[in-house]
Amino acid sequence: MALIYDNRPYKTRIQECLADDFKVAAIKKAQDVFYDKRNTVVADVPEWLDFRAEAAEIRDHVLNHLDYYVNQFAENAEKAGSKVHFAFDDKEATQIALDILREREAKMIVKSKTILTEEIGLNEVLEEAGIEVNETDLAEFILQTAVSPPSHIVVPGLHFERNKIREIFAEKLGYTGTENPTEMTHFVRGYVRERFLKADVGVNGCNFAVAESGTCTIVSNEGNGRMASSIPKTQLIFLGTERIVPNFKALDVMMEMLNRSAVGAKISNYFSMMTGPGRAGEADGPEETHIIIIDNGRSGILGGTFQEMLRCIRCGACMNICPVYRHISGHGYGSVYPGPMGAVLTPLFKGYDVAGDLPYASTLCGACTENCPVAIPLHELLMEHRHIMADIEKTRPKAEEAIFTAAAKMFGNSTLFDLGTKAGAIGMNLISNKEGNMPAWTQAVPVMNGWTKSKEMGTLKFKKFRDLYAEHEKNKKKEKK
Repeated sequence: MALIYDNRPYKTRIQECLADDFKVAAIKKAQDVFYDKRNTVVADVPEWLDFRAEAAEIRDHVLNHLDYYVNQFAENAEKAGSKVHFAFDDKEATQIALDILREREAKMIVKSKTILTEEIGLNEVLEEAGIEVNETDLAEFILQTAVSPPSHIVVPGLHFERNKIREIFAEKLGYTGTENPTEMTHFVRGYVRERFLKADVGVNGCNFAVAESGTCTIVSNEGNGRMASSIPKTQLIFLGTERIVPNFKALDVMMEMLNRSAVGAKISNYFSMMTGPGRAGEADGPEETHIIIIDNGRSGILGGTFQEMLRCIRCGACMNICPVYRHISGHGYGSVYPGPMGAVLTPLFKGYDVAGDLPYASTLCGACTENCPVAIPLHELLMEHRHIMADIEKTRPKAEEAIFTAAAKMFGNSTLFDLGTKAGAIGMNLISNKEGNMPAWTQAVPVMNGWTKSKEMGTLKFKKFRDLYAEHEKNKKKEKK
């Protein structure tokens, strides 16, 4: 799966999502649960805003000195026995991975949850090369079996009903049990465990890399990350250049923010730290560890208007509060990065010609910014995208540009405004229905139907607020006399 997995028009995607009643209900329920749980655990930390400010400072410090910390991490990782590779883009990253697997004649790999490999389309490249890829995170396993894209970066399979999951397992895997979640989970555990024991290579992502020690970390709730990093003889870790912290003290702060913001938990079930391959005398661990550090567009963001977006720790807190995501789900964005963070990040990676609609998938209410644990001004960055497209890239349709130019002149001139609103009031009231709203046939009128298809549209009134206010003030003066 590449970064963009659905190239259909934006409106087509969201109409399809809005028509899926179960998906809409599932997203709403998940949002409410995560938001409430987050608020509960955040309330337990009186210094939360101080932690948030410190986390933002840590991320900014690393980004402002990224060359230094990338080099420090690479040097210390190699001292610990890891082999470090650098990839400029997705093609180079997948080719490095493929070369490593071919050198070891690998036939099967197991993967823990890693959104970076989805960004670069790793699975497709390996499968085309004849290598069996096994997702071991339960939700990712469901998505892989169903051949479905994720709907959330933390809980990617929440759009599936349990009876649908059972049908998929029965059809694809020969499952004969019930739709009981525990029973299906036990089935998957047995299925995946066989793959863990047979896999030639384990593939992991990295939540945070510690520069001072060359350590990579994995946060999970299922333990599959630990198995993927310790059972196969070869471990392959994918790391985005920006996911580095200076030291363990900084890591402690970031972990405090990640767990509480992602799913409203004080700690995760599993937290693994990997510093090189297994050593003599240790009970487990890989014989060799490869770390692929990936740029894939990040250096182009660094030092520019959108650098703050690189603070992102992939917690999903912004989509857990977003009113637009609540209705269109992750699939409305067509990107492995959905929600406000994806609406900012995807156009930076793929350009406005591919993802220019996404910055408009926002009410600009600012809830995402308020909820972000590293204080990314998401709604401001979304607005900046819009400014660039409108004023610099000139991506607006000519008709739209002409309409808004005319509207700006009218709103900026009181005489034109009065004439326009009076003409509008006359025209709208001539065609209005008995309730004083625009009639049903206006749902077929372009532009206007963007409103009238889904809600009542009232008519302009002959008396404006300022007219009523002037009358009110005039009457008050008369009463005083």
